[in-house]
This record gives sequence, C-alpha cells and structure tokens, in this order.
Amino acid sequence: MTTRNRGKEGSDDRLFGDLKMQQSLKEAVKDMCYLRSRGFAEKSSVQLVGNRYKLNARQQKALQGMSCSEQQRILRNTYTVTPKQLKDQTIVIDGFNLLIILESALSGAYVFKGADGYYRDVSGVHGTYKRVQKTEEAIQIVGNALNELEVTSVHWYFDAPVSNSGRLKTLFRETAAQYHFPWKIDLVNNPDKVLAESNHIVVSSDAWVLDRAQKNFNLAAYLIERCCKEANIIFSE
Repeated sequence: MTTRNRGKEGSDDRLFGDLKMQQSLKEAVKDMCYLRSRGFAEKSSVQLVGNRYKLNARQQKALQGMSCSEQQRILRNTYTVTPKQLKDQTIVIDGFNLLIILESALSGAYVFKGADGYYRDVSGVHGTYKRVQKTEEAIQIVGNALNELEVTSVHWYFDAPVSNSGRLKTLFRETAAQYHFPWKIDLVNNPDKVLAESNHIVVSSDAWVLDRAQKNFNLAAYLIERCCKEANIIFSE
C-alpha cells in the first residue's frame, strides 16, 4: 500500500496557510472576477492580478481556479441540480477531476472554493496518474454518497492518454463490483468533450465543461463539506 499523499507541497503552508496571504488571495480573486466580467482575457488577467499581488505560479494557479466572470457564475449555478434531484437519474463524471480533488482534500492539502461555488486544487496528473493513500477511501466515499442519493447509474470517464489510467479503471471496476455500485467506467481521449455534449447530469469542476453542460451537480462540494474534515479549504470570500 502506498503512503504517498496528494496535493500538498512543502511550501504550501507558507503560500496558502498564512492569514495575510489568504486575504491577499481573496482580494486578488475579486479583482480577477471584475476583469473577467468585463471581457478581459483569462491569461492576461491572471498575469496582471498575479503581478499586482506578487503571487507566484502556484498561487496564480489557485487564483485562476477560484475566479470566473459574473456571467459564468450565474450560468453555472442556473444549471446546477440539487441533491434531491439526483434520485433515479444517470450522472456522468469527470473522473480524474473529481478523484484528484477528493484525494487532495482527504490528504489535508489545500483546496480552493471558487467564486462559483466549485472546488479546485493545484495538483494534477501531469500525464501520469499515481495512486495515493486516500485513493480507495475517495472512491468509496463517492459510491456510498451516490447510493444514498439514489442515483440510478454512474458513468465515469477518464483520460485514456494518461499513464496508469487502465490500472485505475480496473480498480474502479473491482470496487464497483465489490460494493455493488451501478458504475460504468470508460477511458476516452477527450472526456471534456464527451461530458460537455452529454444529456445527463455532469459532475466536474472544470470551467470549460461547466460552461457547456446542460445540467451539473457540484459533487465535490457536497462531499468535501460532509466527508473531508481534514481538508484545508481556502474560500474566495
């Protein structure tokens, strides 16, 4: 069994744990949302605001994940379904997106609640996925929660080009069989496109997907706020 944890680097307590730095990040998010709401490009806005608040690359990544335009915030929340509306429904899940943020939260890493209410992290797979100590726990938390919410069917999509995605698919399939989770797991080249075009309820915190999904459920927030007491949460406001 691996003892590796997800998400937290040695410098993160300095970058995100300090209260003054958290306040600066909140102010930076406000500025970023203001610019994005007025049509400024995301890349140039991150650079401008990041330079103003002297944020390094990792802090700027958090800033980017926490920010959105007012139009995006309204759109994403307009198409969000409630937990009660999941009963007897099929949902499709952005596999790495959800799994990694839950692993991070369970490992005590910093996770970031954006202006739109969705959680992001500052880790990632970088072309290769590696199981961590909290992987199995994260999978079971998702399965138990969706069973309690009486979801009929769950379709997970993982990025096929990511190394070890095949092994992860096997782990998910075995877990689903063991606990009788009604899951289907697929590896595809572009999960974002599949999710964005789906007629089912989408689970993702990816901005591009959320801006195109017909319906979405903020499952990461639902689980983190109920099951991840170890999480270090940074709020946008």
